[in-house]
Formats: sequence, C-alpha cells, structure tokens
Amino acid sequence: MSEQNHKVALVTGSATGIGRACALRLAASGFDVVVNYSRSEAEARETLKLVEAHKVRGLLVACDVGSDAAVREMFKTIEREFGRLDVLVNNAGTTWFIDHDKLEEMTEEKWDRILQVNLKGPFFCIRAAVPLMKRSGGGSVVSVSSVAGISGDGSSIAYAASKGALNTMTKSLARALGPEIRVNAVCPGPVDTRWLRAVMTAEELEKRTSKFPMQRAAQPEDIADAVVYLAAGTTLTTGQCLVVDGGRTM
Repeated sequence: MSEQNHKVALVTGSATGIGRACALRLAASGFDVVVNYSRSEAEARETLKLVEAHKVRGLLVACDVGSDAAVREMFKTIEREFGRLDVLVNNAGTTWFIDHDKLEEMTEEKWDRILQVNLKGPFFCIRAAVPLMKRSGGGSVVSVSSVAGISGDGSSIAYAASKGALNTMTKSLARALGPEIRVNAVCPGPVDTRWLRAVMTAEELEKRTSKFPMQRAAQPEDIADAVVYLAAGTTLTTGQCLVVDGGRTM
C-alpha cells in the first residue's frame, strides 16, 4: 500500500518519450507512479527503474488501453496495490503515417485501431479512474492530445480526427466530473521522439520547425512541464486544451 502522504499517478504509454518524461517528472514531484505499456516491456522496465530512483514507489502494468476489460483489470491492480489514484495521464496513442489525399490507404481497420486507442482508450481509463479518484478526495486527468486535433493536419486523417474528438471529450468530461475531478488536455506540435524519428530525419525536423516562433521541435520534457502543471500545479483549471507547439498554430 502506498504511504499515506504519497499521491499516486498513472501514466499510460510511459515506456518511452512523452510518457516516460511525465512519469519521471511526477516521480520527482513525490508521486508514486504506475508505469503502463502495451508492447515495449524492456523500455517500460527502464522507466520503472528511473521512477524508483526518485525514492518513490513504482508499479509496472501491461495493458492495451483500447480494451475496456484490460483497463478495468489494470485499475483493480492499482486499487489493490495503492488504494488510491490522484492523477491520470492519458498518453498512450497510435497512428499510421498516411498522406491525407491517399484516402484508400486509410482503411477501416486502421480507422478502428486509431479510434480504439486514441479516443476510446482515454474514455475507458477515465471512467475506470473516477471511483478511485473520488474515494481519494478528488483527482486530475490530463490527456496528451495534439495540435492535429485543432488544425486537421497530422500523421493521418484518422489521427487528427481522433485528437479533435479527444479535445471535445475533454470539455464534456470536465463538465461531467467537476468539481471533484479536473479534466484537461495538452496539445503538442512536433515532438522529437522515437515515434517521429521513425519517419523524419533530424534535418527534416529542424527544417520543419525552423520557421516556428521558437524555432525548434518540442522535447518530451517540454510536454511533461505542461502535463504536470495541469495535473498538480493548478486547482481551478479544467476543460482546457493547452497548446504547446512553439507557436506553430498562432
């Protein structure tokens, strides 16, 4: 069981990138952290070690957030091990990099998987978190969305659509769950992660972001700053989609 003075945070998709940065920032702030992954077990175990280096408790849980049944089992584990949950960071996501004019490549199977993970997954996690958060005296949810959900740009049409829906769902749930639970989202622009580097070289990323006001891509830690602020650095902010993109969408 978690110590009484330790709040507990769950970060989905925290094996690498933004999720790992959020998990470490929360651990550094004194949270016990549940590290979630679906496939990248070795990287998730490394995240767990880094979390525990902050002298807090970590817990590793494998779960595909696109499965409601699996999500409910994950939350049973959190309840059993910690007895509380104070922060949920919905970071797990997926996409295919498909040019928007290649309509036939955006198959029904790809649509379904993107919506399952990027939209239904956060809903499943929030729904499962509500009873535990209320028992803990309230809580905070932060979903990692994207500026693709604002501009309609992005890796694929389905990805942009999933993030646009996530943004509106954030507002709906903020109304439904307040005042006990705050619900917000962070909308990054390009982030220098393994995910983006799979389709873009460092030179291409630099060229793409050079005309932004801040003239660089985000690092995972830049997004973690915003996530942790919304999760634990404010008590009144809810229903907001905070853009962190170096000024790209101004």
